[in-house]
Amino acid sequence: MWLDDFAPFQALDLFARENLARLPEVKIPKGKILFSAGSPCQGFVILLEGCVRVGVTGENGRRLVLYRIAPGETCVQTTLCLMGALDYTAEGVAEADLRLVVIPPPLFKRLMRDSGAFSEFVFARFGARLAEMTRLVETIAFLRVDARLAGAVLLRAGSGSCFEATHQELAEDIGAAREVVSRQLALFQRAGLVRLARGRIEIGDRAGLEDLSSS
Repeated sequence: MWLDDFAPFQALDLFARENLARLPEVKIPKGKILFSAGSPCQGFVILLEGCVRVGVTGENGRRLVLYRIAPGETCVQTTLCLMGALDYTAEGVAEADLRLVVIPPPLFKRLMRDSGAFSEFVFARFGARLAEMTRLVETIAFLRVDARLAGAVLLRAGSGSCFEATHQELAEDIGAAREVVSRQLALFQRAGLVRLARGRIEIGDRAGLEDLSSS
């Protein structure tokens, strides 16, 4: 049963576990749009496998990734919609094949009211996500594009030395135009910070990128 393998719910009370155990798993393919701006919320998602990208699109067509949801994390958009009876203001897309469980709104509200452990789970992750979004606003407002891009490159690469991503995807990560990202990557390459290939970026100077990302 999915509930036995989901670590954050191991401490749930019997009432919550009995209700959640009845919910079926749902599988969703990569690329599927889970929700879009203006759509109503269909339920609270418990992500078991995969990754969901949540972002917004401005009137000028520019996109910005707000956050990504990994297993065990929650979507602040969904929580806001359920608690405030609001529609979505962003779009959620499956970045990989997903395995998840959807808690219907009536059950979500009962669990929030009657299960202390469940409500603590929701509010703890809600607070963590809000803190993450606050850091995003600060980054866009106060960091130069080159510093933001250096940080995005390091984040995408993780502990590795290269990764696959388009200039458009990196632009969405940092809230900039694709043309700006392309020009900045070309400057990075001339400085030896990265090596560029079609759809692929290799780190040439990790220490240099780290210094730039914190400047």
